[in-house]
Amino acid sequence: MPGVMAALREWQHDEAPMQLHSGDIGWNYRFGTAATAEVTRAWSRDGRIVAVGMLDSPTLVRLAAAPDVSRDADLARRLVEDLSRPERGVLPEGAVSVEAPQGLLLHDLLTEEGWDVDEPWTPLFRDLTDPVEDAGVRIREMGLEQAQDFADVLRSAFNSTRPTAAYLHELSAGPFSADARCLGVCDEQGACVAVVTVWSAGPGRPGLVEPMGVHADHRGRGYGRAITLAGAAALREMGSSSVRVCTPSANVGGVATYKAAGFVAQPEVADRIRKV
Repeated sequence: MPGVMAALREWQHDEAPMQLHSGDIGWNYRFGTAATAEVTRAWSRDGRIVAVGMLDSPTLVRLAAAPDVSRDADLARRLVEDLSRPERGVLPEGAVSVEAPQGLLLHDLLTEEGWDVDEPWTPLFRDLTDPVEDAGVRIREMGLEQAQDFADVLRSAFNSTRPTAAYLHELSAGPFSADARCLGVCDEQGACVAVVTVWSAGPGRPGLVEPMGVHADHRGRGYGRAITLAGAAALREMGSSSVRVCTPSANVGGVATYKAAGFVAQPEVADRIRKV
């Protein structure tokens, strides 16, 4: 895993397309080291990692590749074989999806193999050269004593029962916790109403928002913009050159929130899907 994370950090740069980020794997550490290793795949050539995948679900793999092999025919063919054959241990039979950065030769070969295009997503980007404007609200770092507050906001924001207080405990105990900042917005009564986790890929490289959420009872009050600004400011302090995020284009409110926080929408992207 240290080698995988080092490769993913190295491949992040401001001109690169949206792709699997070291923070995506860092966020997966909320399920523990063994679970994260189990869903991670790496392709190597001559001892060097050239592509990395993470199973976001049993039927969806998210990919990244070294910039110098984006049009490498041998790697593209190998990826197609491994993604298409269940016995290779990447994706099962039936309907599956692949998220891969734009520009990979892999996309051309998947099209030839009959893979379709799924619903569009919107990547968003904010340059961090200049200081980030003040969020205008009370921001606090979410430590272990705020683990339940952190989970409660995420449960409400994403209408999910999955987030638990163990998330922050596992993240803080993980080997890459120093890459992350978990922040919260408090209302006038001191209640946590919005949270964000941001991930650094190292100085001079783009950071990632993963995840950001506002409690359902407190939407429409600017807390999403505020917590996003706070996350961007934290990444700038950590040396990040920019910050990026990707959200479904159908999530109109989410796209608007990021734009309000100074993010610029990039051309839409889409997963590749193999239907039954």
